[in-house]
Amino acid sequence: MTGVNEIRSAFLDYFARHGHEIVPSSPLVPRNDPTLMFTNAGMVQFKNVFTGAEHRPYSRAVTAQKCVRAGGKHNDLDNVGYTARHHTFFEMLGNFSFGDYFKPLAIELAWNLVTREFELSRDRLLVTVYAEDDEAFSLWRKIAGLPEERIIRIATSDNFWAMGDTGPCGPCSEIFFDHGAHIPGGPPGSPDQDGDRFIEIWNLVFMQFEQVTRDERIPLPRPSIDTGMGLERIAAVLQGTHDNYDTDLFRRLIEASVELTGVPATGTARPSHRVIADHLRAAAFLIADGVLPSNEGRGYVLRRIMRRAMRHAELLGAREPLMWRLVPVLVAEMGRAYPELHRAEALIAETLKLEETRFRHTLARGLALLNEATENLSAGDRLAGDIAFKLYDTYGFPLDLTQDALKSRGIAVDTEGFAAAMQRQREEARRAWAGSGETATEAVWFALRDRLGATEFLGYDTETAEGVVTAILKDGVEVAALAAGEEGVILLNQTPFYAESGGQVGDTGVMRSAGTLFAVTDTQKKLGALWAHVGRLESGRIEIGQPLALEVDHARRAAIRANHSATHLLHAALRQVLGQHVVQKGSLVAPDRLRFDFSHPKPVEAAEMERIEDLANAAVLQNDPVVTRLMDVDEAIASGAMALFGEKYGDEVRVVSMGRRQPPLADPASASDGSGADRAWSIELCGGTHVARTGDIGLVAVVSEGAVAAGVRRLEALTGDAARRYLGLQDRRLRGIAAELRVAPDEVETRLRTLIEERRRLERELADARRKLAIGGSETSGPEIVEVGGIRFLGRVVAGVQPKDLRGLADDAKRKVGCGVVAIVGVSEDGKAGLVVGVTDDLTARLSAIDLVRTGAEALGGKGGGGRPDMAQAGGPDGAKAEAAVAAIRAAIEDVAARA
Repeated sequence: MTGVNEIRSAFLDYFARHGHEIVPSSPLVPRNDPTLMFTNAGMVQFKNVFTGAEHRPYSRAVTAQKCVRAGGKHNDLDNVGYTARHHTFFEMLGNFSFGDYFKPLAIELAWNLVTREFELSRDRLLVTVYAEDDEAFSLWRKIAGLPEERIIRIATSDNFWAMGDTGPCGPCSEIFFDHGAHIPGGPPGSPDQDGDRFIEIWNLVFMQFEQVTRDERIPLPRPSIDTGMGLERIAAVLQGTHDNYDTDLFRRLIEASVELTGVPATGTARPSHRVIADHLRAAAFLIADGVLPSNEGRGYVLRRIMRRAMRHAELLGAREPLMWRLVPVLVAEMGRAYPELHRAEALIAETLKLEETRFRHTLARGLALLNEATENLSAGDRLAGDIAFKLYDTYGFPLDLTQDALKSRGIAVDTEGFAAAMQRQREEARRAWAGSGETATEAVWFALRDRLGATEFLGYDTETAEGVVTAILKDGVEVAALAAGEEGVILLNQTPFYAESGGQVGDTGVMRSAGTLFAVTDTQKKLGALWAHVGRLESGRIEIGQPLALEVDHARRAAIRANHSATHLLHAALRQVLGQHVVQKGSLVAPDRLRFDFSHPKPVEAAEMERIEDLANAAVLQNDPVVTRLMDVDEAIASGAMALFGEKYGDEVRVVSMGRRQPPLADPASASDGSGADRAWSIELCGGTHVARTGDIGLVAVVSEGAVAAGVRRLEALTGDAARRYLGLQDRRLRGIAAELRVAPDEVETRLRTLIEERRRLERELADARRKLAIGGSETSGPEIVEVGGIRFLGRVVAGVQPKDLRGLADDAKRKVGCGVVAIVGVSEDGKAGLVVGVTDDLTARLSAIDLVRTGAEALGGKGGGGRPDMAQAGGPDGAKAEAAVAAIRAAIEDVAARA
């Protein structure tokens, strides 16, 4: 029982036998402590349990917790590789009591584990206690039988733990292992305590007080226990070494690094191999927990870790990207204890390979420029800050890499000048932005961006978290606080709320603390970096610096995720059915529906839409995982990934893949050939949130398709429960129609077609009857034709005739007149009138139908009219003057005849 995996299991099993719940490790990005960049201790996930804000179904727990210390005050990055025990990633074993047992049992459990289970010699163990903790001192003498000289009182804060300036706190007791006199160093509390001989292997925190104010501390009603044992340290002890990097896990990683580089892990190469092994673990676990390299916040720390390891790979002479090739070794060693490594293995490898490929280009270019810029500098000189900033801003060479590259030559960097150059660039960017047409009120966001940096988005992996208020806006102006009933905008250091972009609407939900409730009605992204939570303070008061529990509306987010993933499936289906010319032209992803605009020159036929819907639902039924990867934008597009319309992309992009490539539905036999069976069906560049598996979409129902612009169509659809309700409503409607028609539902279409044809026949017959009636009935009888100045004239007012039929009536009347003029006025039910005038061809030289119809239109209260000399049409608002219009046309004919 000396291997790292065996030790971890033995620790967990031991405490499980003593009534402890084995609790899985929480993610490296803390969900319940916004003051931490990364989870750095086992108690982080239990913080709210200790404070009483959260209750769990157990009072004893044991964990193996993933931890990272590479940013903020807990930053071991620069020491890693050069000491025996510094790591960026490490595992903290711990047992916890939440108001259950206290010091006596905690000490007994700890002592029995290390001496009986782990079989460490009692003679090589000593402990420390807080100087004022007489109780712990006595218990160690009683339970462990340690002599007083091996129970060392420590008066400093090293042996008194506090969660913060206020809150739970208490004394500590640490267990140390003596590696022997051949290792330099002294016991804790001595002048040479920082040596490697006496190594702390376990810290027991006795949480027995609450710090109420700076000067007031009171006993807790239910004291608790929080312990932490570094797995790497205890593994070194149990494997007979004082160096963590000589344990089995690190040896395997280092051996793999040696094999790939061909460089032994000795001499100057020894720290490089150690850096690679340590940083590989940190990078892999951070990526698995949703952190991706970026230039902000956690992503920037990850990038520093990755690039530091990659720099050491380059120092070892690696000619090709190295880190990603070590991922299988890490997964083999730690994947059983941490299954997330298996799930994210492809993402980890691709991210490392992409970052190292790009970094090598940056490194080669930057080092050449740096050598040129420093060729006249000597040890003790400083590189000008503006040159260092140019390397960073123009060529992507980070400041810390410049410093690291110059360290061996004894050359420093003017960091003050670097900061000044960066500030000048920000001011220039602000001036350029202010002149881009944005309103003056939006200028506040630029100042906030400079001061606060980017908001950390946690929402790909969680819908709940905690955040610290970093700024508050009311009516577009920064304020110090919001009072109950006021509306405003809240900015936080981190958030699970998705900000509207890429067609996906912003999240809603609540922010809360004791007595405070802020309802988030929308989340907007400002300057691509700030998450603005818009809403109303329902109760309490919100101030800058206040921590808040953040809860996204789960049901709404789930519906949005389903709709967003459905747009990807529909996009792929449209391209398969209609052709590769289909490109997304816009979208709306809301909780109740999705809208998808795409390029296509004509309406989508019903049969095509049926195939599109079937293909999308076939992908849903596959229930395959939705896979997200980080890729170079050019490489992603070259590989077939579709870019979303209107979305802006950086150098690195999230690539979302879902569904297996499907054969054409019309040829089921082709499914058996296996071609492309393992390829993703939909691959798109997308920064939105998505379902975990395609089956989570439930169902896709297309509800409409139509034109929105020349060559652009719009499809609207529903998913999940909304689609089910819609289809259920359609089914009920169909059954209702079938009942009215007295047929079965599957006979409705045939019955309706018969009824429509019958109606059309009746309408044609009715129209013919009306025309005959309007001009006097039969072919041999008709209305009175009069002579007007020697010109035959037929004038008639009709009702119940559609405007479109007036011209046909005029043609029939012209045939009856033979040679002359006809005027037909039709009066509609709403009192308006339509007028048609016809002139036989032999009279158009003397009379124009256009002139006559305009005369009639004036009598009807209208204007204009138009057509041809032999047939013209007009209308007017006053149908009561229909007879007057006929009279006016007759008078006009008389005038023309009189002039002749």
